Amino acid sequence: MPAAVLFAADLVAIAVLTFALYFPRHRRRDLVVAFLGVNVGVLAVAGALSTSTVGAGLGLGLFGVLSIIRLRSSEIDQREVAYYFAALALGLIGGLGSSLGALALALMAMVLAALYVGDHPRLLRGYRQQVVVVDRAFGDHAALVAHLEQLLGARVHGATVQRLDLVDDTTVVDVRYAAAPAGSRVGPDPRLVVPGERAASAAVAAAPTGPAHPAGPAAAPTLSGVAR
Repeated sequence: MPAAVLFAADLVAIAVLTFALYFPRHRRRDLVVAFLGVNVGVLAVAGALSTSTVGAGLGLGLFGVLSIIRLRSSEIDQREVAYYFAALALGLIGGLGSSLGALALALMAMVLAALYVGDHPRLLRGYRQQVVVVDRAFGDHAALVAHLEQLLGARVHGATVQRLDLVDDTTVVDVRYAAAPAGSRVGPDPRLVVPGERAASAAVAAAPTGPAHPAGPAAAPTLSGVAR
């Protein structure tokens, strides 16, 4: 397959990856620049090296070197790591895949399909992960999981304690959980209520259920007793 066709296919593929898949879902402009720059750069270098006998090996080495440099320069999400490697893979296929013919186009389409399905908002959308700081030191794992399920109103599938501070009485835990269906969420932890709401809740709870000042004959003995 002519190199010009592969170059054009790579540019179309990286445009789809960046502007049709990544940006509408994650809205990070800085990584849009990174994906485009890395892809076109790898495409240009791989295309130049494809004419030499060491082109394939040198291209794979370039793949590893660029990965290390980019991943060490900034902290990015694991999903964005997948997009980053996809951009690299597209550039290598476009630059070194002239001998593959139509298979190179199929490989590009497979990379895009993998990112489309794997990062689809509806895929496993109920499962979440976050780091939670709990204002209590939990030494018992079962008690910690029970507290997190009440706190998050969700079923906890995994809880890894990252730090247990007995001095400040806190626990930092990495939680993996499944969000509860709508309408079945557990009530919030009382310690998370702001002071004003907490005071209002306490006042409501302490309010008597019956009449505030009993009237009639039942109140008379009490008043006469005090007078004596």
